[in-house]
Amino acid sequence: MSIQDKVVVITGASSGIGAATAKLLAKKGAKVILGTRREARLQELVAEIGENASYQVTDVAKAEDVQALIELAVKKYGRLDVLYNNAGIMPREKLADAKYDNWEKEIQINIMGVLHGIGAALPIMQKQNDGLIITTDSVAGHVVYPESAVYNGTKYAVRAIMEGLRQEERLHGIRSTIVSPGAVGTELNKTIDNPEMQAEIDKVFKNSTSEQRRMNTLDPEDIANAVAYVVAQPKHVAISDMLIRPTAQEV
Repeated sequence: MSIQDKVVVITGASSGIGAATAKLLAKKGAKVILGTRREARLQELVAEIGENASYQVTDVAKAEDVQALIELAVKKYGRLDVLYNNAGIMPREKLADAKYDNWEKEIQINIMGVLHGIGAALPIMQKQNDGLIITTDSVAGHVVYPESAVYNGTKYAVRAIMEGLRQEERLHGIRSTIVSPGAVGTELNKTIDNPEMQAEIDKVFKNSTSEQRRMNTLDPEDIANAVAYVVAQPKHVAISDMLIRPTAQEV
């Protein structure tokens, strides 16, 4: 099992799971092409990783941006081995709040962003008769809970899309994997557009001991390790779904 010289495109790469995965895969010899909207963060990350990394400013809600990111990988390395759809947001609100703008953003980034990646990658991978598409889903794509119906809906949609991808492309040598983390200490929590909920989360963390936080929250590197395991598998091995929770997480 080897990651050496694999060409990997990662969206949502500037922080959290995306950045941790980029660092780990590059350390193991992969060529990583990174996309996100924040160019300054991308520049810092590429400088940290070194020659195995390059970037393109990418808004996954725009199909043309994702297409350009994929094309950069192929132009630079001649192929695309792995696409990791990792970009996502989590505003969190009650349906009665009727936050239409948030709902639209969640659909555009969490669902359409994944579809834009799949649409851009498939023609290349079909021609190669080889490839792996990984998408960050969530425990929220397995369990519904209050004040998260729209976010839950986007993550359930991702599961359906990725299973459809698996069924449709399995005979083209294209594998698909859903990685569903529980609570992870990343900047995703900062996209919670709900002051009361954010204050409650901050209060829990403030009043928790380091050991309690450790048992209730994963590190981005924990998910990066899981992704690296998937990427390292040989072509005949397809890991379809990974559900990864902190040990003490209830839901």
